[in-house]
Amino acid sequence: MILGVFGPWQVIAILVVALLLFGGKKIPELMKGLGKGVKEFKDASAKPEEDSKESEEK
Repeated sequence: MILGVFGPWQVIAILVVALLLFGGKKIPELMKGLGKGVKEFKDASAKPEEDSKESEEK
């Protein structure tokens, strides 16, 4: 079995377990928080590139 390859039944099982654990109202809040975290990570990882470009120009 190759890791990282999920079939449709595995995805459905994961979604059902998440729904049972967190409930229908909590999942949108979790996804919103996850989205904010990913956005902050992208912003933080892009910032060093901008800083290095500014230091090269000086």
